[in-house]
Parts: sequence; structure tokens; C-alpha cells
Amino acid sequence: MSTDATKTRPRTADDRAEAVKTVAVIDIGTTSIRMAIAEIAAALDVRSDRLQPVKGPAEAGHYELAAAHPSGAAAGSVRTLDKLSQAVHLGRDTFTRGAVDKTTIEECVRILKSYRQILAEYRVTQPDQIRVVATSAVREATNRLAFIDRIFSATGFQVEPIDEAEANRITYLSIQPLLAEEPELTRSPAVITEVGGGNTEVLVVQGTDVLFAQTYRLGSIRLREMLDAYRTPRVKLRHIMQSHIQRTVEEIVQNIPTETSPQLFALGGDVRFAASKLLPDWTPETLGRIPVDEFARFTDRMLAMTEDELVQTYHLTYPDAETLGPSLLAYLDLAIAMKLDHILISNVNLRDGLLHEFALQGQWTEEFNEQIVRSARVLARKFGFDEDHASCVAELSREIFQQMQDEHGLSSRHRLILYVAALLHEIGLFIGTPAYHKHSMYLIRYSELFGLSKNDLLLVSLVARYHRRASPKSNHEGYNTLDREQRIAVCKLAAMLRVADALDHSHSGRVGKIRCRRDKSRLVITVPNVDDLSLEQLALQQKGPLFEEIFGLQVLLRTR
Repeated sequence: MSTDATKTRPRTADDRAEAVKTVAVIDIGTTSIRMAIAEIAAALDVRSDRLQPVKGPAEAGHYELAAAHPSGAAAGSVRTLDKLSQAVHLGRDTFTRGAVDKTTIEECVRILKSYRQILAEYRVTQPDQIRVVATSAVREATNRLAFIDRIFSATGFQVEPIDEAEANRITYLSIQPLLAEEPELTRSPAVITEVGGGNTEVLVVQGTDVLFAQTYRLGSIRLREMLDAYRTPRVKLRHIMQSHIQRTVEEIVQNIPTETSPQLFALGGDVRFAASKLLPDWTPETLGRIPVDEFARFTDRMLAMTEDELVQTYHLTYPDAETLGPSLLAYLDLAIAMKLDHILISNVNLRDGLLHEFALQGQWTEEFNEQIVRSARVLARKFGFDEDHASCVAELSREIFQQMQDEHGLSSRHRLILYVAALLHEIGLFIGTPAYHKHSMYLIRYSELFGLSKNDLLLVSLVARYHRRASPKSNHEGYNTLDREQRIAVCKLAAMLRVADALDHSHSGRVGKIRCRRDKSRLVITVPNVDDLSLEQLALQQKGPLFEEIFGLQVLLRTR
């Protein structure tokens, strides 16, 4: 079909139905189960009249109109229809006994069944309209699988326990629209912090660059349960909590740039409760500013009250009353350590980030990919890698991936995994030359890279491991835990990485742009401006067999 014909194709009822999609996200947290229902307007590609995420500003997490929709909604926009929250004791179960109690599981089932009924009223019934995530209280429970299976059998919801890296990535997505609306805040580092029941997440952002991301095992429920376990007298509660908080605060402050004065963005229900009492004119849609001295006095009052008093005075749920004091104290100590005179309060949350992911249709933007690559370079520099060689291999890997798209059929996320693996494939030399590819795998797998989950890191580490020596085998550690689709992806990516590494075997960077084409049973790679490719061809004789085994193509180099 010609381009002109595609332009003039009339929109159908199906197009209008797809233009605006009703979706829901459910967050199973440490103290409550929250749900948000929203309408997502996908962006419209005017050239093809097909719906897709907006490019450009949308890559910063901001969604705006790319084309007019039949529905009249702004393309890429998120419009919240409903929000619900019900209290549970998941965190208290997991952080005291290590497992979720049966009665708590059944309470979660009851809540989620009620949510399912509400979703049916909104006609949100299909799996691709719903995402259910769980944080540390479920992730760390010894009976996590039993919990997930019980929820699925009773409600049909597939619960996805997200790890720390995934939570940081979603937080980044949720905060970017706010930073875009407040450009003056991008001139200094923004320390985005959420003290949860189990962990404290810290994300340091300047502009669109992620400078630091880390999750600490400091949580309000963990603090409470530790004090209860030691039967700490009430008069000593604050002192002991503060000593534990201070250790984490010292670690956080060490990773905050000091060239310019940073800003502290406090997220979470506890600090929003404080804002509602201290800032009577504050609306959740705007950014609140609480003076630190006022916040300190309010924290003192909350710590002086018992949980029963908090429930009766402020009509809090008991799970919220348990977390309030320790959480506020953590925010306060961090603000004091940063020498701030005010704290910024935002209403953004995990569900906002999940909804923005729906608007992006699950795809990672180029800007977000750049943040992951930036984090990978920072990690590689710690191990003294050959940056010129690694960058050359990474670029060659990307060229091979893109020009072989019809052969491998992998996604853009796999392209990123290949690029990061290429950057990190030799960091194992920091430990030693023998079997350094295995050292690279270990260092990658047990490091933290912003935006990559533990499973993503496993894939990156395996691709880096297989850039040399043995081919993937079913008894290899890590590889034997993958499903078939992931195993095939690792093999394809490792085969492409071997070819790219062979093309820069000299570590000279002399092979730059390449052109790949299939010629029957061969992949012909044409290399311009290089007269003698004998060294690279020799390297391919060692590294090429995996490529031929996976793709059924022999690699042939040609000069032009």
C-alpha cells in the first residue's frame, strides 16, 4: 500500500476505541493495597495513522499531544478516573515472622475481589488493561509463591513482585513530569526519597540525568518491629530509632553532589499526611514546601503520641499509625543532614509511574536507555575498563543488531541489553586475566545498574560471559534458570557480541561504520576504509562458530 493511501485511510470504530484505553494499576504495599484507574490516550503517528507513544518530550516522561484523536483526548495523556486504598498488615507479617499470615492473605483476597468488581464496572477486564505489582513485603516473604498463587486462583490477578531497580525506574518515570513543570528545580540535584515500610528508595536526579539510585533496608515497619523485638522502653524509642536512621542518612549524603544546593523531594503517604496538616492550602496536584523547623515540631508531636492516640485523633488506620513517626523522623534527619531549610512534598507515587508506562505501551524511551547506559559506564569506570574498546564494540554491536533485525527478531529492549553487555564485557579483567569473562559475569550480576531489574542484569551478565570461550550450556549457572525464550535471546545476543568484539580485536577502533547483508548462507560485513582485515578475520575464526550455530550464517568480511 502506498504512503498516500495510508494517510487517507478513514478511521474506524476500532481506531477510536484504541485511541483512549481504560487501564488500572494495583500496588500491593507494606501497609495497604492501592488501585488507580485511568484513561490512557495513545499518541497518533500522523504519517501512518497508527497509534504509538509520542517521541521527543515524551522521552522525559512528559506526555503531550502529537495529533488529534477522534476522542478529543490529548495523545499520550493520563487522566485518572478513580483511586482506592485499603489497609493491610503485609509488612508487619513479613518483617516480624518472615512470611505473610494466612488471615492476611485472605484479607488481601477480599480486597482484590472488591477491586475486581469495581474494574468490571469500568469495563477493565482484559489482562492487558491491568497491572498488579507488589513491593518488599511480598517480595521478601518466604511464602511469596503461595501468596501469588492464592491471589491468582481467587481473583485472576497476576501479581508481579518488583525489585529495587524496577521501583527506582518507575519512580523516575513518575517524577519526570513534575520536574518538567518546575524547570528551576532542574538547576540543582533533586534528591527524591520515599521511606516505605520495608525500604527507603533514594534517586538523585539533575535535569534528566540520574546521578545515583539506591535502595536501603531502612523502613518504618522494620524500625518498629526491631524496637518491639527488643522491648525498648518508650522513653528511649526516638534515640534508638535515630541511631539506626543516622547510619543510613550518612551513606545517602555521601552520594549527593555538593557543588550546588540540593533539593529534597519527599514522597509517600506519611509525608503527604504531614503536608495536609502543615499546609492547609496545599493541593496534591501542586508542589508543597514545608519549612524544616515546622516539620521538626510536627514530627516531635507525632512521636509523642501512641498509635491509639494517632488513630483516634487523626482517624488513621492502624498500619498507617504504626509507620508515621519512624517515617517522618527519617525524612527529618535526612533534611537536617543535607542542611536544608525546607522539604518539597509531591503527590507522585508508584502508581503514577505505572500509568505512565501504560502510556508508553511498555517501551523504554531513548532518553531512559541513555540513563541506563550512563549508569553502566559509571560502573565500568570503577573497574578501570578500556573505554575506547568497549565503546567501539558497543557501537558495532548496535549496528549488527539493527541491520540483522529481520534475522534475529528481538526487541529494542534486547538491543539495550546487548549494548550494556558490550560496554561491560571486559570488566572482569579487574580481577584477573584467566577466565575473566566469568569474572565479568559475576561483577555485572551482583552490581546495581539504574533501570535494570535483577533479571535484566542476569541477561546482561550472561551475554557478557559468552563473548568468548565456551558456548552457552544447559548446566551453566544462571543460564540454566532461564526459560526457552530468554535462552534463545542470550545466544543470539552473545553471537552478535562475539562478531563485534572480533571486529575490534586490535583495540584500535579502526573498524567504524559497517554494512551487513545476507548472501545465501553467509552474512557479508563490508568494512570501508580498511585495506587489511586479516587480523579481524583471524579473530572471527575463533569467535564466529557460535554465530554460525545460532543463525546458520557464516560471517565473511569484505573491504570496500
